[in-house]
Amino acid sequence: MTLLQLEGVSVRFGERAVVDAVDLAVAEHETVCVLGPSGSGKSTLLRVVAGLQQVSGGRVLLGGADQSGVPVHRRGVGLMFQDHQLFPHRDVGANVSFGLRMRGGGRASYAARVAELLELVGLPGAQGRAVASLSGGEQQRVALARALAPSPRLLMLDEPLGQLDRGLRERLVVELRGLFSRLGTTVLAVTHDQGEAFALADRVVVMRDGRIAQAGTPLEVWQRPASEFVARFLGFDNVVPATVTGAVAATAWGEVPVPAGSAEGEQRLLIRPAGVVLRASGLRCQVVSRTFRGTHVALLLRPEGGPALEAECGLAGAPAVGDRVAVAFAPAEVVVLPPGNR
Repeated sequence: MTLLQLEGVSVRFGERAVVDAVDLAVAEHETVCVLGPSGSGKSTLLRVVAGLQQVSGGRVLLGGADQSGVPVHRRGVGLMFQDHQLFPHRDVGANVSFGLRMRGGGRASYAARVAELLELVGLPGAQGRAVASLSGGEQQRVALARALAPSPRLLMLDEPLGQLDRGLRERLVVELRGLFSRLGTTVLAVTHDQGEAFALADRVVVMRDGRIAQAGTPLEVWQRPASEFVARFLGFDNVVPATVTGAVAATAWGEVPVPAGSAEGEQRLLIRPAGVVLRASGLRCQVVSRTFRGTHVALLLRPEGGPALEAECGLAGAPAVGDRVAVAFAPAEVVVLPPGNR
């Protein structure tokens, strides 16, 4: 069942549409991550759902009920921000129980809930600890426990892991996905980090200039970007004009094989770096740079013709900067982008 429904939601600041006629549905128990560059409208969209930003048009429905005029504290949503916003003068237990105390009831009525949540987020027995004594990751866990304490029907996260170092961020995103799955929590998250979104979400929404550029599962968006904008936002730079005829595209890099059934005519072609394969013969290139990426080496190549190419290869036998190599193209990593949507 649909828990959150946005119908033609728009937010305008003067003549500028920050959010422009957005339609979006989030199902119960689903985790949806909204991605996009700065200024794309993703955080404004979150504020609209929370009731922190008035709409210029359209409707927000929670559980089928129109939220027009419903204040923040009555929407039944939980909020977790990038900067935690914990109360520094209260200990961990008092921070987590804040939402419960606002609903009324004595200490005994929420002590068990606080203990349960701290156990869930990996901070058992931390009720009496001072906020100032916590690391960044621990503060993020307390903020999450506080947001979950009142059992919100929708949990909203705004750049939840943005201030953490990469290693901790990667560990926490795995923990969060497992936690939300166990609790059956419905989540709407905003982030600019595609790796974080793809690891956390059941569905990702990519925004551009206040509109939804693409929505789908992480696999769908990664494998089939809906436009050149989405492809480049995901970090793919091997995009060129092409003329597709049958199973082949004519490009500045020469002929490139394309998947069967690709649209023909004048198109834009994406070749993922994994599809630029070192061979004994093929398009001649010079290695401009190489970057160690843990499981592989990323190469920047200067072809004899056409723009620069990004490629990937294994660690063993990776060419050095200045080496001359030949490349061919794997059709499974080639995407003919939809026309007229750059």
